[in-house]
Amino acid sequence: MKFFRMPSDDIRMNLATEEYLMDNVDIQEPCLLLYIQKPCVIIGRNQNAYQEIDLAYLQSKSIVLTRRTSGGGAVYDDLGNMSFSFVTKKDAGRFGDYQSATQPIMKGLAAMGAEGVTVHGRNDLYIDGKKFSGNAMYTKKDRTYAHGTLMFDVDLDALTQVLHVAEEKIASKATKSVRKSVTNIKPYLSETYQALDTYAFRDALLCHIYGVGSIEAIKSQELQLTDEDQQAIEAIYHERYANPKWIFDEAPAFDWQKRKRYARVGIVEINFSVAKGMITDLRINGDFFGQKGIKHLQDALVGVPFQYDTVKEILLKQPLDQYIHQMTHAEFLDLLFH
Repeated sequence: MKFFRMPSDDIRMNLATEEYLMDNVDIQEPCLLLYIQKPCVIIGRNQNAYQEIDLAYLQSKSIVLTRRTSGGGAVYDDLGNMSFSFVTKKDAGRFGDYQSATQPIMKGLAAMGAEGVTVHGRNDLYIDGKKFSGNAMYTKKDRTYAHGTLMFDVDLDALTQVLHVAEEKIASKATKSVRKSVTNIKPYLSETYQALDTYAFRDALLCHIYGVGSIEAIKSQELQLTDEDQQAIEAIYHERYANPKWIFDEAPAFDWQKRKRYARVGIVEINFSVAKGMITDLRINGDFFGQKGIKHLQDALVGVPFQYDTVKEILLKQPLDQYIHQMTHAEFLDLLFH
């Protein structure tokens, strides 16, 4: 397995690097990417920035905002968080199998004293009944990309201030305080690792994943970028992750909104307008996952008569599960029309 420690502490540059490597790294063997960044919020591909974030707080604290290309919910990162990504062949595992995707991380943490880590819900890692890692996944061409956050020593108060937590999620976790449902992993590590900063923790975790005593022992496995690579990454940074249009994806005023949480799917929200019996605009948001961009499904439904049978006929021709993982056609139709 190859690995790469990102030198930047800007989430936008790190996501651009991640995307570039996703497209270009040799995947004859898996590749593990690790990155640490200054305070930031990353919203999921299908989320509405205005609904998920306290923008006034974000701006007052100079917290960076961007959008990733995978699904899932909004996450807060700071220098106390370590993010990780795995790039593998598309057929190397089953889409949505977070147990397998996070196994190297769980193995490394166990070796550092954090035993009892489990995959909980659709895509989270828990310890002692609390979440410390959220994960997302997507596929592109012949590759699968799984990434996650790992809260080592995150400012939990800032996390709860900047993120708006949907009522559906609060209800599903049976708690009125998100602060009580998340934790840092640091207190669960052996005393040997309690004094580490996030960078030293990253390197120690890497060593345990590889089963070696020092980073020097695996230097030959670390990827090196060329000047040409860096130029390509800079282009992605400006075109996507630092681009306000990509981040906010401003939507028109919608007449109707339908929103529901499904246990195995996540939150699905449909905002749409109908004029003269036709769907004139439609946007699907939420923290669901999917292998295909949701825009294709949206475009297929715009310009269609707002009639159950007509929409059903068109929808059944769409691979809905690839747009909204594990959602059925019947559930989508029920949400839209009831």
